[in-house]
Amino acid sequence: MLPGRRPSLSAGAGVDRPLRLLTFSTLYPNAAQPNHGVFVENRLRHLVAGGAAESTVLAPVPWFPGRTPPRDAVPARELRHGLTVHHPRFLAPPGIGMVSNPFALLAVARRALRRLLAAGQAFDAIDAHYLYPDGVAAVRLGREFQLPVVITARGSDTSQLPHYAIPGRLIRDAIARADALVAVSADLARGLVALGAPEAKVTVLRNGVDLELFRPAADRAALRAELGLAGPMLLSVGLLIERKRHHLTIEALRDLPGHTLLIAGEGPERPALQALAERLGLADRVRLLGAVPHARLPALYAAADVMVLASSREGWANVLLESMACGTPVVATPAWGMREAVSAPAAGLVLEEATPAAIAEGVRRLLAAPPGRAATRAHAERHGWEETTAGQLALFRRVLAGAVA
Repeated sequence: MLPGRRPSLSAGAGVDRPLRLLTFSTLYPNAAQPNHGVFVENRLRHLVAGGAAESTVLAPVPWFPGRTPPRDAVPARELRHGLTVHHPRFLAPPGIGMVSNPFALLAVARRALRRLLAAGQAFDAIDAHYLYPDGVAAVRLGREFQLPVVITARGSDTSQLPHYAIPGRLIRDAIARADALVAVSADLARGLVALGAPEAKVTVLRNGVDLELFRPAADRAALRAELGLAGPMLLSVGLLIERKRHHLTIEALRDLPGHTLLIAGEGPERPALQALAERLGLADRVRLLGAVPHARLPALYAAADVMVLASSREGWANVLLESMACGTPVVATPAWGMREAVSAPAAGLVLEEATPAAIAEGVRRLLAAPPGRAATRAHAERHGWEETTAGQLALFRRVLAGAVA
């Protein structure tokens, strides 16, 4: 497809042949960061699995000496789960990167897309993830190459970044230029509308859960013995960053004698969290596991008694459904998307406030009358990927038919 030519439905896009997508996002795993943006990869894998869509992934990776993976740590091109992924690097200097990243991202994406087109590839639409900087670059890329753009908003790009002056203006511009917008929760959809998106332009397509990978353990007692667990075990999964608020769960442990907390994730807050556990005399009951491969998470979920998510901001927290699919109920603080995922007693509970005392009370209440693990699993089974995949296919087809304003 040449720049300036939009895809023709007469060619049967999405009807007689698969939809040809360019999936565009900096939130995508790579060889150096295998867990980074794995939720985008998982959704795409399910989208293309049925054969109704195919995708080439353009996943630029930021670069700045000493702050990002070295240049040679990330291959320029790799094959992941049958999908070809391109990783051009773009300069992301600290401080000014908040403003410069969309334009640095656009520059490398433009060159990469030109190479793909020159090699004979063709695309019907750009499937972009995250409004900033990705969506900002994507709408400009779409205009230049005459490709419609669908942007999926995922959380902080809607709840936090719009409060900054320049990102806010660029985000609102991307919302206006996009052919369609996807929100991963109804709360996030309302956030997009508050930023100026017409309601008709926003489709809610929640993330699903891989019910084959995440499932109850055949021998839960053996898992717990392997982990050296003798009493109730709490699990938290997420980056060690401020908005995940792991410190609240650590502090809650003071009111939960005999309970152990395992935290799966890595990030800049690790030294502070370790110091907090030591200061509170909880170092023997708090285990910071570091980054855990996605395939090893089911064993942790299945061994846990409760999964605790104390985030201040989320779009749709995949860890909630992953835990439930393994039979483990959750205690969550009241961020976007929480009540949509935790919508029945079998799933767990959502707190009214985010404090250590509230978390401790929620854990005690849940463990005093825990739902059956089979019932918790059954709740997760309502959230497979089939509905989301069907919704994506329908949305792209409407966009290509010009039905979305």
